Amino acid sequence: MIRVENLTKTYGKKNNTFRALSNVSFDIPDGASVAIVGKSGSGKSTLMHAMSGLDRPEEGKVIIDGTDILTLRNKTVDRFRSEKIGFIFQAFFIQANETTYDNVALPLEIGGINGRERKRRVEEALRTVELDDKLKQKAGNLSGGQKQRLAIARAIVNKPSIIFADEPTGNLDSTTGAVIEDLLFKLNKQEGSTLIVVTHDHDLAKRCDMQIYVKDGEVERIDTKKGRK
Repeated sequence: MIRVENLTKTYGKKNNTFRALSNVSFDIPDGASVAIVGKSGSGKSTLMHAMSGLDRPEEGKVIIDGTDILTLRNKTVDRFRSEKIGFIFQAFFIQANETTYDNVALPLEIGGINGRERKRRVEEALRTVELDDKLKQKAGNLSGGQKQRLAIARAIVNKPSIIFADEPTGNLDSTTGAVIEDLLFKLNKQEGSTLIVVTHDHDLAKRCDMQIYVKDGEVERIDTKKGRK
């Protein structure tokens, strides 16, 4: 369960302030697929950053597995993210001059995983996204869809319980985007990871178990497949 309680985030100082989030609260069940939906500037990416501990709101709580991660010290929350959370971004953020293997291995190296176990996990992750035939290829030579699959492999190599995907198909054509979407939902169902997708794509949002609609920093409504809350 992820519990978000009364999150408030403001940018700027004194008379030049902007409230990006205002008293946002909701619960996400374990293993759910969730879309955070809104127009550009609605606060959806700020909400993702706060939920994952990448940003610190002025007020509120984000309780994951019984712990409010916003109370953790920086090093502790960094370790929590590396163990529990995988991130997928629109811009890929891959190391173009490194091989696909080295890109996926990086989180494991940071986590101190030994060589043999690291090799096993990297190969498994690349096999999951159907890039195991590209082990030694430089990431910069991959197509757009392959780069996003590589980013997904890097995100799942630690077997995270939560995957955050921020506009994961935004830089892809519709056909390639559909492949990436299918892969994310397959991981959600097969691995049981909670999938949280930030998107303005209503068709993608409708595929999720739960849709959280954000407008002007507030939750406008929450829909589920069982009906509207």
